[in-house]
Amino acid sequence: MRVDQEIERDQNLPKNRPSRKATVSAKTVIGRIPILDVQPVVNCGRWPAKAVVGETFEVSATVFREGHEKLGAGVVLRDPAGVISPPLPMREIAPGLDRLATEVTPTEPGMWHFRVEAWGDPIAHWRHDAQIKIPRGQDVELMFIEGARLFERAAEQMPAHERPPVSRLARDLADPTIPRRERLEAALAPDISDLLLRYPLRELVTTTEWFPLAVHRERALYGSWYEFFPRSEGASFDPMGRRGPMSGTFRTAMKRLPAIAAMGFDVVYLPPIHPIGRTFRKGPNNSLTAGPYDPGSPWAIGSPEGGHDAVHPDLGTIEDFDAFVAYAGELGLEVALDLALQCSPDHPWVTEHPEWFTRRADGTIAYAENPPKKYQDIYPLNFDNDPEGIYQEVKRIVRFWMSHGVRIFRVDNPHTKPVHFWERLLADIASTDPDVLFLAEAFTRPAMMHTLAKIGFHQSYTYFTWKNSRQELEEYFRELSGDAAVYMRPNVFVNTPDILNEYLVHGGRPAFEIRAILAATLSPTWGMYAGYELIENTPLRPGSEEYRDSEKYQYRPRDWEAAEREGRTITPLITKLNAFRREHPALHRLRNLRFHHVDQPELICYSKRLEGDVVLVVVNLNPHQVREATVHLDMPALGLDWPDRFAVTDELSGETYEWGQSNYVRLDPHVHPAHILTLRSSKS
Repeated sequence: MRVDQEIERDQNLPKNRPSRKATVSAKTVIGRIPILDVQPVVNCGRWPAKAVVGETFEVSATVFREGHEKLGAGVVLRDPAGVISPPLPMREIAPGLDRLATEVTPTEPGMWHFRVEAWGDPIAHWRHDAQIKIPRGQDVELMFIEGARLFERAAEQMPAHERPPVSRLARDLADPTIPRRERLEAALAPDISDLLLRYPLRELVTTTEWFPLAVHRERALYGSWYEFFPRSEGASFDPMGRRGPMSGTFRTAMKRLPAIAAMGFDVVYLPPIHPIGRTFRKGPNNSLTAGPYDPGSPWAIGSPEGGHDAVHPDLGTIEDFDAFVAYAGELGLEVALDLALQCSPDHPWVTEHPEWFTRRADGTIAYAENPPKKYQDIYPLNFDNDPEGIYQEVKRIVRFWMSHGVRIFRVDNPHTKPVHFWERLLADIASTDPDVLFLAEAFTRPAMMHTLAKIGFHQSYTYFTWKNSRQELEEYFRELSGDAAVYMRPNVFVNTPDILNEYLVHGGRPAFEIRAILAATLSPTWGMYAGYELIENTPLRPGSEEYRDSEKYQYRPRDWEAAEREGRTITPLITKLNAFRREHPALHRLRNLRFHHVDQPELICYSKRLEGDVVLVVVNLNPHQVREATVHLDMPALGLDWPDRFAVTDELSGETYEWGQSNYVRLDPHVHPAHILTLRSSKS
């Protein structure tokens, strides 16, 4: 049904009766039938709630009315083309609290809307009273006459082909020659109930406003990311010192793509690929002095060779980049590109648009600082100087890379730019290319992170790397999978070029395996930076989260084949995790995460369930020692009854167990730090 047909539907009442429609706006008055606290709604509908195609989620509201009159309620969807669905019936989810809900599943990407409708249900009220009065002989024929009139009205509003059973019932109810018990049973028959569920007789119809729902492609919620520096793949050094090191290229980096695809990753993310400035170029380990062959930081963007719309000459040409993107696509990989809105002192913007920068009292351009950290090789933009000029240039750059096959952007430090800038840019891109996705790299205060998600970013980095205890993980992921899931989708990276957590530094191989298992099963989207699979964990100095010999400042070629031969890699585990994720739709979702009780604080247990697919995970969070415990399962969360026994298969070890509500576990982090269990059979 389209919007212009909605009035006709709402006025589908007998012509000889006054309309009892009471449509109101929830913003202005409470409404004839109060509908309160509709969820999911983001800031009173200022920004849309989010979902992906095929994702089922709950819409709920508090609905009640005066006295003991019965009511009905439903959720109406309006798809991007303006087609309006019939109401999806809502059910009571909190007896005595008037909380009603139903599940909805959008079927295509675009901007959807939904609203809640409530109405008086006179037939439900009549059925309730009739079951009390008629068996007691109270007002028997009067009750049947009133019922007959209600069912006549119900039949009039039904499609012609559905009408006969209800019309026949109305005649029978008014026929005193038919035994009263027979008439009452006919009025309560299941087939009549089914028809009334689809075509309810509605009085005093009250509706809320339309609430927005942004529906994206599945990659916005589910995927596995792999980050690497193309310049390191194929980089070479002359052991005799007769020449400087040589950068890898897009062509040499392409040779790494089959291995990334074989590990089961969906997205390959590239740090900035643009020309790098020479002024104040950083040397190894962020030193202030760079040698003649030091490549510098890719985030110091811009040189005489070009800026944000150019590729570094050492990497090749734009045609080489196109070939890289095309080859990745053939392997089933999408390419995500870094969008870093800053530049080196050598960027063309510095001379062409000096008004885009902040001048200090001595006339110099202010470089980036986060005291005590200094980034002398980077100039930040001042978005309050010529905001329209900056906006149009950034939009041009984004669309330039879109034209070269990039449909995902990882945005560097979006929290250091005005939020309204991003809201406008993301809306502009979505208006023409809704498949283009943006990941916010914002390790900052919660209010900023959540607001960036609300205004349009499709995914967000998280605090996952700093959440290592069971209490921290449970509290944080309850937040992410709860109310925040309405608008914020986590992308859980186990490491980044900037973040080497002390848990990995001190935990060795078991720590790397534990964190990969957690990330890959807690979140629908997870990611890792190259070298994680080689258990690289040497910090710049004790207590530092920076890598020693950081790839941000130098080439770091890796001998992948030697690592495989020598067993210095957890690639088999990563491959198994990604394959398992693809096979189990329950892991493609976030809102279905449930935690279970374990009587040992260093073990964590959680599950995900989607229809008949159930995954149950138990992880030893201590990378050094064996831990034993009893796991106490929330059986209904698994789709089971409390006394049920069931078989589980550990996808890591291949072993099978019989489990019930309470189960003993023993996990050795040096053998198998976790159980990843599938239920052989379960109730959907």
